[in-house]
This record gives sequence, structure tokens and C-alpha cells, in this order.
Amino acid sequence: MPAKKKTRKNASATPPARTRLWLMYPPKFITTPVIWELSRKFPVVTNVRQASVTDEIGIVCLELSGPGPQVSAAIAWLEHKASKSSRSK
Repeated sequence: MPAKKKTRKNASATPPARTRLWLMYPPKFITTPVIWELSRKFPVVTNVRQASVTDEIGIVCLELSGPGPQVSAAIAWLEHKASKSSRSK
């Protein structure tokens, strides 16, 4: 009789999510390490796709990937921290 293959089922696992955001920072947050703080608070992978920073404004295209609920929580935190954010398709 052939041995049965063992399959791992993790009921709590959620499918990975990936999204891109455009963030705009006001002058008071330009020198604050917001993306570093995000990486310490949430188990998500961050990838800066594009950025432009001046003394008046910071604009960042940030890609986030990880478990869906964690990505959503990270986005909510960023929206609270940054003055404006929008998702990229």
C-alpha cells in the first residue's frame, strides 16, 4: 500500500496581497523615517518604487506585500500618518 502524502493545511493563513500606493508627506514628516516605522510595526515587505523629496513635500510610490489583513492595517496606518495616499492600479 503506497504511503499517503501529507499536506499541510494552515487554516489561519491568508493569501498574500500586493499593492502600490502613492504617498504625499507634508514638510513635518519629510525627515521622519515613516517607511522604516511601518516595517517595524507590520510584517509586510516594503519596496520603494519611486520617490521625490524636496523641502516642501515628499512623494513616494511604495509597494507593500504580505498577508492581506496586515497589508490593510499597514495602509490604514500610513493614511493616518501621511497627509494623503492613493492606491495605484
